[in-house]
Amino acid sequence: MKIHHAPNSRSVRALWLFNELGLPYDLEIYPLGDKSMRTPEYLKVHPLGRVPALEDGDVTIFESGAIVQYALEKYGNGIMVPKTGSPDFPNYLQWLHYAEGMIMPQVNIIVVETIFLPEERRNQTNVDRATKLLGRMLTAIDLHMQDREFLAGEFSGADIMTGHACIVSGRLGADISDKPNIAAYIDRLEARPALKKAWAAK
Repeated sequence: MKIHHAPNSRSVRALWLFNELGLPYDLEIYPLGDKSMRTPEYLKVHPLGRVPALEDGDVTIFESGAIVQYALEKYGNGIMVPKTGSPDFPNYLQWLHYAEGMIMPQVNIIVVETIFLPEERRNQTNVDRATKLLGRMLTAIDLHMQDREFLAGEFSGADIMTGHACIVSGRLGADISDKPNIAAYIDRLEARPALKKAWAAK
């Protein structure tokens, strides 16, 4: 299997999951925005020239959430996903999708406005609005994490997705000083060897 990866991007989620599962993989690393991601060859892997993308035999799949679900279904052997009938299963589904539905849209705005755009095109109003909304999205997680170690019972794919989004939010300067449950949650996740290995892949 091959994972197409750019450091400090959503593709960290795919590496983290594969490391947690102990799955072997080859790694193709690109600097974020590298021109090689726009070549006809790579556009056959990901038509938008982005990461992550996974090649698994005859299967090519992109989008970090899709890769997480695919790998857990095919290679997880029942771990990192609560049983369908368990009370943790609805929480699992909810928080698995919360990252991309609620957190990352705000993160994207902040990244574009503070990193990618030239200074003369940046709009602080957009950053302020996104930062405020991000705080509300993180508050919902902080409330949910009261007396919990992970989002849906045991460590799961939901933590790969939304946990990663929490970590990225913190690294971008989101105020978590009033969110002690998220702060402790991030510390637990950052201590996992599989995530440390994923961050180190450059």
